[in-house]
Amino acid sequence: MKEGEKKEFHELIEDFNKIYQLPINKKPTLPALERLKNFKSILSEEVEEIDEIIQKYDKALENGDLSVEKKLELLTEISDWLGDMVVYIRSEATKYGINLEEALDIIMKSNFSKLDENGKPIYDDRGKVMKGPNYWKPEPKIMEFLKSEIEK
Repeated sequence: MKEGEKKEFHELIEDFNKIYQLPINKKPTLPALERLKNFKSILSEEVEEIDEIIQKYDKALENGDLSVEKKLELLTEISDWLGDMVVYIRSEATKYGINLEEALDIIMKSNFSKLDENGKPIYDDRGKVMKGPNYWKPEPKIMEFLKSEIEK
């Protein structure tokens, strides 16, 4: 790699998996059931780390301390929290031989199909995007993609 050149994220994840002696599969590979259970447990721990950030944010609001420094501190913690989950998830996909970027592309195209008949987004009371009348499920296209990867 030439100086100043950046590796793609998936390449960094492969380097990470190599260094930490974690599996790297080049074709879609179904993990052992125990691996999925462990992944769920670890990811749940990661998700719960937001509680600490919420407490800090709440305390800052109570104290009237939303200074630029405090906002930056909270945003830094949120960025690290989100990033840790993305890294963990991408590493897991590498273990399973899943080209996550391709799957995400299909999922995002499906997400764009959630608009209502006037091309407007639909939200629930929490702000979650809901499915519109033209929504199509991504799973059949993901399955087709995975099948083509397995057959290569």
